[in-house]
Amino acid sequence: MKEPRAFPRRWNICGAELIAETFSSRIWKVLREDDSVAVVKALKPFDDVEDELRGAHFLRWRSGDGAVRLLDVEGSDMLLEYGGERLLMSVLDADGDDAATEIAADVLARLHRPSQHPAPPQLQPLRERFDALFARAGKASGSGNDDSYRQAASTADLLLESTRSALPLHGDLHHDNIVFSPRGWLSIDPKGVLGDPCFDAANLFYNPLDRDALCADPQRITRMAKILSQALKLDPCRLLDFAFAYGCLSAAWHGEDGNEKDESRELAIASAVRSVRADS
Repeated sequence: MKEPRAFPRRWNICGAELIAETFSSRIWKVLREDDSVAVVKALKPFDDVEDELRGAHFLRWRSGDGAVRLLDVEGSDMLLEYGGERLLMSVLDADGDDAATEIAADVLARLHRPSQHPAPPQLQPLRERFDALFARAGKASGSGNDDSYRQAASTADLLLESTRSALPLHGDLHHDNIVFSPRGWLSIDPKGVLGDPCFDAANLFYNPLDRDALCADPQRITRMAKILSQALKLDPCRLLDFAFAYGCLSAAWHGEDGNEKDESRELAIASAVRSVRADS
């Protein structure tokens, strides 16, 4: 490994390699003095940095059950258990979509297991996370995608009002956030949300991001809803409702960023999810 950048002395890091960089963070694979390997996630200053910091609270609370362990935090730098390099995408390619969905369902089941510790107070309430969808629906003028946004906002409002059990949620589970480690399949990069467990499964319907035909396939949507609802003991209709609302929320985020291509992509898949829900 290359010479490390400056890390806290107590982390005992003797080598570091930058393995990824996104708009929000730099990811370092680090070697520690005891020859163990870990990861440092160094957050950049950006608008939604609180999203990432809430994830640290979620990881600390989860304490390794279904997720990589948070080893330490220094400012906006996190020292994390190294989860490995094999992503859930490899299972989809080798063994098929259903096999990948079953693994994701198992990870979610572990993430949603009860804890002896209370939920971290720093987690984001799920209604707050839907702010962009409610704002977009409020601007609807009756043309273009307005019908989808209005229906999704109405659906989300009903779902949020009827939530009986609010749990700490990963908030961003998908095929690139599930890795195979020496401890089995684990999640990484949570957002730290508090709300209905159906929300945690919703993002899977829109992933992988480069498989639009797969994601919009009614048969795939139906199979995914069945696998997830059975494994997690969730109402499949409610799960599909959350998937529809989530897709429009994601589209609203892309709309805020001026990303019309991805906004249209999310709305198209959301429409397919809504059609499957109507037939269920």
